[in-house]
Amino acid sequence: MPRRTLRSGRAGGQGPRPAAFVQWSSPDGRRPAAGRFKNFGEGPHPAEPAPGPARQRERSLETTLYAPVKAFLETLGFTVKGEVGGCDLLGLSESEPPIVVICELKLSFNLELVLQGVERAAAADEIWLAAKLSKKGKGRESDARFRNLCRRLGFGLLGVSERGTVEILLSPEAPAPRRDGKKRSRLVREHQRRRGDPTAGGGSRAPIMTAYRQAALAMAAALVAGPLRPRDLKSITPDAPKILQRDVYGWFVRQERGIYALTNAGHAALLRWPQDVPGGV
Repeated sequence: MPRRTLRSGRAGGQGPRPAAFVQWSSPDGRRPAAGRFKNFGEGPHPAEPAPGPARQRERSLETTLYAPVKAFLETLGFTVKGEVGGCDLLGLSESEPPIVVICELKLSFNLELVLQGVERAAAADEIWLAAKLSKKGKGRESDARFRNLCRRLGFGLLGVSERGTVEILLSPEAPAPRRDGKKRSRLVREHQRRRGDPTAGGGSRAPIMTAYRQAALAMAAALVAGPLRPRDLKSITPDAPKILQRDVYGWFVRQERGIYALTNAGHAALLRWPQDVPGGV
């Protein structure tokens, strides 16, 4: 297999490359060839305990790929979060507008993984597909036809060993097409509003901790002390009136005109997701 070089994706030359890209350059200015890199993970990522069919077990196993792949993308200068807008991993550069990198995870390289990449391509500058390396090297990652398909689509391939070592099998050849500006904006906004990285990509069917859920939980925590008005909660999030009115999760109840309190479901939610960080979202 010919050696490939590591490359940063930039759509239309937007903005400078993240600083981390500089460290990948060799003295003669060339990018390093495809190969293995250090163990980026911190051991297997614990999945939500959720017994079920084989597919659910497969999704749980996919979370073991999340930590090493996330750390690898972070070395390229991206801030990475999991399960943003349906993407297993979404990375943003610090430039403005940000470079958007999406990575999808699977236990093995297959057509479904490629199709996921195709679905995400309209909202990203660069697409990576990551999967476990086959033990005997006879998986799709060794199939020249599979690599050629990904090369034509402009996708990069990452292989993860049993020890969590990340290997670049194929570097992205060209920026992915950008046709869906609205979808791209939604992904960027969700990534930027989400506090921390509360959900590992490729996880089970456990509820995803979105920025909206984080805001609702922060409001619920404030209501533990007693009923409040919507304007009292605006210091937590400007969307407080909308969240109270829609009451998507059934956590809030209007006691009287302009006064809201916490329901039993809201108290239960705080037991499941304790709020240790005060302040706005």
